[in-house]
Amino acid sequence: MLQRYFAQKLREAEARTAAIRDSLKTRKDAERHVRAIRDRILESFGPFPEKTPLNPRVTGIVERDTYHIEKVIFESRPNFPVTANLYVPAGRRFPLPGVVGTCGHSANGKAAEAYQSFAQGLARQGYVVLIFDPIGQGERLQYPDEKLKSRVGVGVKEHLHAGNQQILVGENLAAWRAWDGIRALDYLLTRKEVDPNHVGVTGNSGGGTMTTWLCGVEQRWTMAAPSCFVTTFRRNFDNELPADTEQYPPRAIALGLDHADFLAALAPKPVLIVAQERDFFDVRGSREALARLKHIYRL
Repeated sequence: MLQRYFAQKLREAEARTAAIRDSLKTRKDAERHVRAIRDRILESFGPFPEKTPLNPRVTGIVERDTYHIEKVIFESRPNFPVTANLYVPAGRRFPLPGVVGTCGHSANGKAAEAYQSFAQGLARQGYVVLIFDPIGQGERLQYPDEKLKSRVGVGVKEHLHAGNQQILVGENLAAWRAWDGIRALDYLLTRKEVDPNHVGVTGNSGGGTMTTWLCGVEQRWTMAAPSCFVTTFRRNFDNELPADTEQYPPRAIALGLDHADFLAALAPKPVLIVAQERDFFDVRGSREALARLKHIYRL
């Protein structure tokens, strides 16, 4: 009964937002709608802290055939280090387009084979890529024991453990993780190798989550490609899909927000939704999100 009750509430919320989208007839309507979406996103995520010195340092360099990798640490908040790898192409004329890569749920974070592979691939094509460890993964365990192993479990369990504690004090893990991504962009833009007019964000699974949220909270991106996350809140609920704390931002549904709205916040800049069938993020919702975005982008 409880499941059916909340499913009906979500359908009602979808109907309300659909009516608003259907009422958009002109470019000015669409622009006003996008500005309102951005305001509601900041109401859910904000307020963000003030920006403090990044205090970046490079702890080592790995030379490869067509690129090199810099081992980077910067502080997204005072004394809160973010570990990252910067992939810099060799033999190219700088500045080059830059990409911030956000990791999914890999225990070793940025060192996971799939995430190294996509960063290498982009670097070989001439992109400067900064990929960073999420909170609770890779080199950023928040609950380590004396052997530097997580006391609660890497990834999902650390996210839930931290996220549930933050709820109790009015904080929001989605915002903390998005802030890491914003500051990652700040660091990328300090690099002379990067063209500030061409900076994108991409990530898969849990990284697709953060890519989606980052489209909503940061307007400096010039392109974005969330992978294997974008669907709808209702599809997730109908499928009884479990999720990390950061995958449901505070009051998002009450504020009339869905996955597509976070991407619409970046309009009219190009966004690519990467999805697949038989993923647990329902591809039917991915298609619905695309249809919602198409209407706004056409205007």
